[in-house]
Amino acid sequence: MEDNLVTVAIHTYDKAQILKSVLEVHGIDVFIHNVNQILPIGVRVRIKESDLPKALGIIEEMNNREALEKALEELNKKPMVLLPIDFSPYTMKACEFAFPLAASMDAEIVLFHAYLPPSFTTMPIGDVINHEGTTEESALEMMEKAKSQFTELEAKIDEFIQKGEMPQVKYRHVLREGVPEDQILGYADRHMPKLIIMGTRGCDQKDVDFIGSVTAEVIERAHVPVFTIPDSVSLSKFGEIKNVAFSTSFDDKDLIVFDKMMSMLKPNNASVHFIHFDKKDDSWAEIKLSGIKSYFQENYPQQKIEYHLISGSDVLTAYDEFIRNNNIDAIVLTTHRRNLLSRLFNPSMARKMLFNTDIPMFVFHA
Repeated sequence: MEDNLVTVAIHTYDKAQILKSVLEVHGIDVFIHNVNQILPIGVRVRIKESDLPKALGIIEEMNNREALEKALEELNKKPMVLLPIDFSPYTMKACEFAFPLAASMDAEIVLFHAYLPPSFTTMPIGDVINHEGTTEESALEMMEKAKSQFTELEAKIDEFIQKGEMPQVKYRHVLREGVPEDQILGYADRHMPKLIIMGTRGCDQKDVDFIGSVTAEVIERAHVPVFTIPDSVSLSKFGEIKNVAFSTSFDDKDLIVFDKMMSMLKPNNASVHFIHFDKKDDSWAEIKLSGIKSYFQENYPQQKIEYHLISGSDVLTAYDEFIRNNNIDAIVLTTHRRNLLSRLFNPSMARKMLFNTDIPMFVFHA
């Protein structure tokens, strides 16, 4: 019977070469297909069909070893703060907030940039899709431009650190090709940062695509806390956050979120305002708020905490009024993961607040 070739793996060029070398050491003939030296992605590793059982055993052993090494590496490495950037004018503002926060957490920073490949840039003409810039050369140009922008940004960061305007924090950069929100979330799921910090547009920029915002998608779908910094924020540094509004729904998980928040804000010695919104006065809300007050008096006796019930016909208006009247520097919200239809037709409070406030926002995920 003819011994057909079968694809046993699809890797980048470098990983395909490693797998080829390992399999050949074990006496398996390996053939590399679809090799593209300019954009070395999607390389097929092919072997004879008769060698498939042996090859699969070797690959499984390799994967198990890699998983163990990765687990040990994750266990021993420093905490990490993920800072997605787009090289816009407010990227440095996000850095000025991120570096002191990372320093207080003894964490390193990953500067993360994702760009859409040229094949995503299409223009429909009648029933025909015209792909603009789908050549390998244009993809390389985008990659080289991003690398150059990283070099410029890192030079600015180093200058700020040398002048003492930002703390000495270990940092590195990661460049990815693909849909930005998917790449950010995928990286966060694999590496589990302690926090994602993202710059955002101000609430006066109403031309923002509400559904398609990268930051909004990350807020909704991430498994780790997200800290957003509007470009129009009046504060210049993280240490200036001294007055925090903590939105509560009287969920037990709010107590866990409060602990996480306090660990981040401890160096700031910030005051906390517990706020609960109801469309109308609710006696049960008074009772629940009283219970929360007793809990925090016992567990956080030194922490300055105030408690507020706010009401009105519109939650955003009520929150905005409270923020302005109480000189709030940042707001803390808890959100829950929901399916796509829920996110489209019933946006979360965190998503609504993202485009209706000019103060930093902590979003924790229940």
